[in-house]
Amino acid sequence: MAFGIKRKELDQWKEAVTRGEIAFLTHFWFDPRFPQFHSVTKVGCSDMERLGAWCEANGLNPRYIHDRESFPHYDLIGPKQIEILQKEGLGEHIERFKLC
Repeated sequence: MAFGIKRKELDQWKEAVTRGEIAFLTHFWFDPRFPQFHSVTKVGCSDMERLGAWCEANGLNPRYIHDRESFPHYDLIGPKQIEILQKEGLGEHIERFKLC
């Protein structure tokens, strides 16, 4: 379940994904499989080749891309989430969702 974001943020992420851009959406999240983490960053792109290449360039296995019909994405959690948000210049995500 996603929470802590506004509809406009979600809509902007969806629009960017649909255009084939690499887009980032961080939100609060709970999954009982990962109780130590409280947020996830969805890295989306409708161009599966581009998303796969982005994963590989960042040391991530493209096999774990969630191949959703309209909004394919890779879920980032934990230390890798922070590392990539920093690398992408998205420090506001780290601050807003208290990742450090």
